[in-house]
Amino acid sequence: MGRLDGKVALIFGAGPNNGGTIAHFMAREGAKVAVNDIIPEAATDTVDFLAKKGFDAIALPGDASVEAEVKSIVAQAVDHFGYVDTMVNLAGRQFRWPVTDINPHDWEREIKTYLTAGMYTTKHVARAMIEKERKGCMLHIISSAGHYGEAGNSGYSAAKAGLLYFSRAAAMDLAHLGIRVNTITPYFMEHNLFRFGATGSSGPVFRTRYMATPDDFLRSIPMGRFPRAADLAYAAIFLASDEAEFLTGVDIPCDGGTRFKYPAWQPGLFTGVNIGDYIKENKPQMYGEQVEPDEYPRMRFG
Repeated sequence: MGRLDGKVALIFGAGPNNGGTIAHFMAREGAKVAVNDIIPEAATDTVDFLAKKGFDAIALPGDASVEAEVKSIVAQAVDHFGYVDTMVNLAGRQFRWPVTDINPHDWEREIKTYLTAGMYTTKHVARAMIEKERKGCMLHIISSAGHYGEAGNSGYSAAKAGLLYFSRAAAMDLAHLGIRVNTITPYFMEHNLFRFGATGSSGPVFRTRYMATPDDFLRSIPMGRFPRAADLAYAAIFLASDEAEFLTGVDIPCDGGTRFKYPAWQPGLFTGVNIGDYIKENKPQMYGEQVEPDEYPRMRFG
């Protein structure tokens, strides 16, 4: 039996990387899956992939930062499958600037697409669970930027930190109903190497006062590799399963020990790990399965 047999998962932000992999792995564990993305092709591509594997899935495109669209997406998922008892939210749009150059328009879009979208998805999925008398789990994907001050990325840090603490408060609001709200926090993700075309011994040359290179990130991870979409998916499956029925308000760091290492210790200085060798030894993944680099759609979907 699958760990998610009988469950219905609604995933916001389900392109071929993080969200699509979570959808794929949840389907493998027995869940029926509704996938959303603001880019319709991303949602339909994910459903096409799942259908070829024989899984039950539907595409529900729309903007998670618009309340009417979220309400409609949740209603369509319930109409199709009868209920929803698992929600995963990966929606959002990131912009980068130093504090002195913040663009107010983009700041508001960033807060809306991460934090406000998190509120709308939680609100309407919770209502659907209550109406159908389903105990369930909602998951929000945070970022290490939501736990630390990341130079040049203050809007993203603020939005993700807000989503983290919104999730904890929502967990308290819904606990008496048996509805759990948890979060997962990744570090710099492996697929970004292939999305942005990292090559050479040090990856893209964008180290500035406000930006680190992939090599900087890699050398800071005690376990010596980047988190993959599959790592997020396995954490999401656990939190969505009945095995975690007494866990709410929890954040799982998916970062190979980075959050808890002593700040001054740079493990990569002693292991010799470097981005050039890393890229040579790894291939990009879509939906949690390895593909050849020339098959990977750089920057098409998040």
